[in-house]
Order: sequence, then structure tokens, then C-alpha cells
Amino acid sequence: MFSFQNPYLFFITTLLLNLTPGNDVIYVASRSISYGVRAGIVSALGIFTGCFVHILAATLGLSIIISKSACLFQLIKYAGAAYLIYIGIKALLSKQPVDPKNQKKGNADYLKLYKQGMLTNILNPKVAIFFLSFLPQFINPASSYFKVQLFTLGAWFDVQGTIVLILMACLLGKTKDFFSGNPRVWAIQEKIAGFILIGLGIRIGLMKK
Repeated sequence: MFSFQNPYLFFITTLLLNLTPGNDVIYVASRSISYGVRAGIVSALGIFTGCFVHILAATLGLSIIISKSACLFQLIKYAGAAYLIYIGIKALLSKQPVDPKNQKKGNADYLKLYKQGMLTNILNPKVAIFFLSFLPQFINPASSYFKVQLFTLGAWFDVQGTIVLILMACLLGKTKDFFSGNPRVWAIQEKIAGFILIGLGIRIGLMKK
């Protein structure tokens, strides 16, 4: 029978988890403050896509392979850590801060932010293990619709989390005008964002299963 166990508990728990400051929240916050509301939303959508990849992997059973393979887990973990550190170092080495008022119009920058958001989530193996360990607690393992229910709960978690990230992007993105109107403050903020991204990379690199 297609039914969930403790659905209200699931909704409350996932909301609290999505509101808890984590890698995704910190990443979107830094992008929103640096480049504005739209950039924050695009980054959130990138994370949504990356999270969706993990949901599909959990549904198809690929997450089990990651969780049981120490080598594969380490490989993905270090790739994700290196990618975040790379982005952070680029921000630190930028000689001239980006002025959002003078950015060229087009989709190139937003496409880049979208890809970055997606990759930072995909290259975090702990997300895959989270779905594999958390979602089944609210599903009857004997159900013939187990995979469908797993996908449904994962999709809900992803959508709910994305809404939280978008709301945060709309709030923090408003501060962009303040930074763009103060070049020195903008330059300092850009360096801080770089350190934050490097810190996230180190955090992922040091994490354990």
C-alpha cells in the first residue's frame, strides 16, 4: 500500500533540517551577498538540481554503493572539497572586485553560478548517504512502492529546501546594493566570501561518513 510512516514528523523534521545552517545555506548566502538576489536564486536552483541527482541515485540504489565503498566516498569527497577551495582561491586572488553594476548582461555568469551550485552539491557524498539513511525511516520497507515513496519524500525535501534557499537569497541579496556602493567594503566582502568557500571545502575534506 502506498503510505508514509509519521508524515507530520517527516515534514517538521525536514523543515528544521532545511533551516539549519549547512554547506548549501552558507554557499547560497555568500553568492547572494556577492552578486544579488538573482544570483542567489540561480545558485539555489543549481543546488536543487544537484540534490535531485542524489535523490535519483538513492532511488536507484547507487547511494548504497557510495556508502559501502570507502574509496569512492573519499574520491567524491576530495573532488568536492578541491572544487570549493578552487572557487574560494579564485575569489581571494581576484585583483579587482566585481562591480555588479558593470556586469555584462547575459546568461553566462548565471549559468556559471548554476553549475557551481550543482557541482558543490553533487560532489558532496554525505548528501547521498543522508538520503539513504534518513528517508527510509519514514517508509515501510515491505511496501511494493518503496522506491516510489523514497523518490517522493526526497523530492519533497529537495523542493522544501530550495524554497528556503530562495527566500534567504531574496533577503540577503538586497545587501548587494550596499556593497556595490562601497568599493572598499565590496573588496573585503569578496575576500571574506573566498575564505568561506575555502572553509567549506576544508570542512567537506575533513568530514567522515
